[in-house]
Amino acid sequence: MLSKYWRILATGSAFFIFGIGGIILSFLIFPLLKLRYFNNETKRRHCARKMIHKIFKSFVAYMVFVGICKVDIVNGELLKSARGKILIANHPSLIDVVVLISIIENADCVVKAGLWKNPFIKGVVSSLGYINNEEDPDTFIRDCQNTFKEGNNLILFPEGTRTTPGKNMVFRRGAANIALRAEVDVLPVMLYVSPTALTKELAWYQVPSKRFTFKLEVKPILEVENYLAAETVSNSVRKLTRDLLGYYNKELNVHERPN
Repeated sequence: MLSKYWRILATGSAFFIFGIGGIILSFLIFPLLKLRYFNNETKRRHCARKMIHKIFKSFVAYMVFVGICKVDIVNGELLKSARGKILIANHPSLIDVVVLISIIENADCVVKAGLWKNPFIKGVVSSLGYINNEEDPDTFIRDCQNTFKEGNNLILFPEGTRTTPGKNMVFRRGAANIALRAEVDVLPVMLYVSPTALTKELAWYQVPSKRFTFKLEVKPILEVENYLAAETVSNSVRKLTRDLLGYYNKELNVHERPN
């Protein structure tokens, strides 16, 4: 019981640190970075992303140190060496993108429009040069193509929201649409959180009975070349989305099946 109370306190401290860090980045660090690289947006964006990578890496290390979680990474070298790929993942917890960016220095993200209106977040996503999901379709695809040309990896969660435990996954077509229109391969990542923690159904203080394990497993690259040969892009997008969903459901079922 004492261990659980400690983890509630530790989790609260992690949320507090994350929130304070976001405010400091938004109102102090990134504005100074903008002044420093006033005439070089590319350099400013690169420095901001490198900074957030190191901050998230430290944040994950803090969560491990205080006993909130353990992190198990399988084939992590494939993430570190990836260039110009769409990285897709299931979305079981609140810290998924934090862990991913803590590993990937050249990460780009598609951000919901609501975050661009959040006074505590918009300064961060703007400085990082993340892509707004409410841009017009042509501009959106062009921004994605540009980020791939720069060697960045675009992180996407095809479900569009955190996974609800026990329910079937539903993939939107955005990831497949970007992959085929930008003609880039897909790097699948499987995320497992055991026991369940930090889901959208649980409050932050509803910690599991023991320290949870966050497992990240990188799978082989899925080449999209065969999908490009279909008659229409829309048909290819539908087929790729179905195949990705089937792949993820199969992998999750294998992982959850008792030995």
